[in-house]
Amino acid sequence: MPFYQYFNGEIVPLDQPVYQTNDLGLLRGYGLFDFFRTYNGVPFRWDDYWQRFENSARLLKLPLPVTQGETEKILADLHAMSGEAEVAFRFVLTGGYAPDSVHVVQPNLLIRTEALPQDNPAGRLKGIKVLPYEYVRDLPEVKTTNYVHMVLMADELKRQNAADLLFHKDGEVSELTRSNLFAFQGDKLITSDRNILNGVTRRVVIELAKADFEVEIRPVTYKEVITADEFFTTSTTKWVMPVVQIGDQPVANGAAGQRTLHLQRQFEELVARWGK
Repeated sequence: MPFYQYFNGEIVPLDQPVYQTNDLGLLRGYGLFDFFRTYNGVPFRWDDYWQRFENSARLLKLPLPVTQGETEKILADLHAMSGEAEVAFRFVLTGGYAPDSVHVVQPNLLIRTEALPQDNPAGRLKGIKVLPYEYVRDLPEVKTTNYVHMVLMADELKRQNAADLLFHKDGEVSELTRSNLFAFQGDKLITSDRNILNGVTRRVVIELAKADFEVEIRPVTYKEVITADEFFTTSTTKWVMPVVQIGDQPVANGAAGQRTLHLQRQFEELVARWGK
C-alpha cells in the first residue's frame, strides 16, 4: 500500500504536491523538523519526541496548529493507511506562506509517513569513520531543516569513505551532523551538553549507561575524543554506532569497543521489547 502524508488538516498520498512556492521554509530556510519511528507498531518515546518538537517550534516562534493528542490520532491513521507493520514519521513545520517573504502568518505542518531507514549492521559491528569539521550549528537546540554543511561535504565524505562529520570549534566538540556523541575514558562515559540537539536516543543511552558506568554530561574537548578508549554516536537511525576513525586517526585500536557494544546490545534489547 502507498504511504500517505498529513498537510494542514488533510491526509493525501505521499506523492501529491502540497507546498506553494512562497513558503518561508523554501524562501528563507525558516523551518524545523523531527523524525522518529515505531517498534512493534508503537511510536518510540513519543512523549520525548513531541516535547522536542514543541520546544523547537517555541524557539522558532512558530505556533503549533495541533495538540499532542490530535497528532496521536493523525499518526495512528497514517500508520494504518500505510499497511506496514513498522513506519517512520517525519514532521516538518515551516513559517508558512508569507506575502512579504518575511513575516510568519500561519505555519505549515507536514507529517510524512516513510519506510524505515536502512540500518547499518556492518557499521554497528565494525564501526564508522567520521571527518573532523570546524563548525557549530546555529540554534543547536532546534532541529532546523538547515543541513547545508552535510550536503556541501557529501562528495568528500564519499571520497574518503566516511559516514559523517564531527563538529568541533575552539577545541571543543559538540555533535555529528545528525547524531550525538559519547566517549569512554576507561569506565567513565562523557557526552557533550553544549551546542547540541538533545537527542532522544542520547537520553535513552544515558539512562542505560548509568547502571554500569560513571556518566559525565559536560563540555567535551576535541583532545578527549581523539584520545578516548572508545567513541560512539547515537541517533534514531544509527542507534548506538561505534566510531573507530576520526579523519586519518584511529580511535584507540581502531575497533569497536566492548563497552560500546555492551550499550549497543542493551539498546537493541530495549527496542525489541518496546510496546510489548
